Amino acid sequence: MENLELLKQWVSESDNIVFFGGAGVSTESGIPDFRSVDGLYNQQYDYPPETILSHTFYRRNTDEFYRFYRNKMLCLDAKPNAAHLKLAQWEREGSLKAVVTQNIDGLHQAAGSEKVYELHGSVLRNFCESCHKFYDVHYIADSEGVPKCTCGGDIKPDVVLYEEGLDQNTLTGAIRAISEADVLIVGGTSLAVYPAAGLLDYYNGNKLVLVNKTPTARDGIADLVVQGSIGEIFSQLD
Repeated sequence: MENLELLKQWVSESDNIVFFGGAGVSTESGIPDFRSVDGLYNQQYDYPPETILSHTFYRRNTDEFYRFYRNKMLCLDAKPNAAHLKLAQWEREGSLKAVVTQNIDGLHQAAGSEKVYELHGSVLRNFCESCHKFYDVHYIADSEGVPKCTCGGDIKPDVVLYEEGLDQNTLTGAIRAISEADVLIVGGTSLAVYPAAGLLDYYNGNKLVLVNKTPTARDGIADLVVQGSIGEIFSQLD
């Protein structure tokens, strides 16, 4: 596969790789993409996922939000796949400078990556809305209804809901990493969700690689497109 060989060459020659990933990186670890509305959603929930995962819905229907959230967003048995592990290896070896992710599952860190910009937050972090006390994901998973802090306040996941803005420090760090990258590998994302998809516009290099099972909205601007399973492709890289 000619494109894969060129990707291998670019990776081997670079000491400034940045990876930008979306839901497709996690689906290969068994985490469902919540946008793919299946029969379960239709049977169990009266609203589409995008509605339930909005700031407005969280405020107005917090109980129902948490019913969906525990059932669909907490995949605590998921393990890092070949892509997560390869990226962590590259970081240890010094060639990968950062991971920018739209995922909220913490699998990059579980694989050993340390420089991770989580654009949409993480299910692993939860805070009381009143006193800001920290709670881990197991506290949320094991609670019922709206999880409460010892102070009596509601606990909210540290995830960016629809209608909420991205964390500015995270966004600034991600933009800096992407703008300084030699090779930018974008994987497992359709590049349809903004503002995250717009981050590609900050890349200044000439080695933009898109790795995805299906064509994306930005294939036309890529320097290299490798189509296929991201886990299988990354397992073939050095």
